[in-house]
Amino acid sequence: MEFVLLTALGVGSATVIGAVIGFVFKNITHKFSDIVLAFAAGIMLAAAVLGLIIPSLDYGGKYALVITVAGIFAGAVCLNLIDKLVPHLHKMVGEDIEMHNNKSLGKVLLFVMAIAIHNFPEGIAAGVGFGAGDTSQALVIAGGIALQNIPEGMVIIAPMLNAGVSPAKTFVFAMITGLVEVVGTLIGYFAVSIASVILPFALAFAGGTMLYVISDEMIPETHAHGSERGATYSLLAGFCLMLISDVLLG
Repeated sequence: MEFVLLTALGVGSATVIGAVIGFVFKNITHKFSDIVLAFAAGIMLAAAVLGLIIPSLDYGGKYALVITVAGIFAGAVCLNLIDKLVPHLHKMVGEDIEMHNNKSLGKVLLFVMAIAIHNFPEGIAAGVGFGAGDTSQALVIAGGIALQNIPEGMVIIAPMLNAGVSPAKTFVFAMITGLVEVVGTLIGYFAVSIASVILPFALAFAGGTMLYVISDEMIPETHAHGSERGATYSLLAGFCLMLISDVLLG
């Protein structure tokens, strides 16, 4: 349990690390951010398939295929409904210049809230990985999510400072977005630990949320600023790194 808690804190702290980088380097290029985000997307893509979806098929028994497919779509639909309520990165980062010019604090806070809300199911995905009992796979899943959180933390700093939020409050908001992920990780872990019967569906659900985030948010964001070629190879590098780790640790 202590190990899961430490990992959850590590995943949540990645957003804070990104925020610190955002404070120090306020003008980080889109190219650098896209390469890092694409690398994380590659790790998350492999982790979703190898660490969540395939184990869901293994644990699902007689109706494994039905349970896994249903879980994947349930996870995707869940995030799609959240997107309808609160748009996320690729729908709001494009408004970044507008936010700077208009000093729209409300719009910036909505942006921060969007990141916090989307961090919750990502945290659940990390927790479910630990609940499955495969620590090495769970660590890679958590690592991929943590890598994704770093550029997210970087992104929220400049708009908040330009909207007139004090540096101290800006840092607190960044910490809150990370804390949401810690809570999600613990909920995911306890849910599958207490009720192992839901494990196959929970694994597929977590895999579906990760696939949705990768396809709907991470890839469009990394291909929106002219760095799509580098982002593509970075994604492949992340995917292959996860593949190699899976073979070596397996």
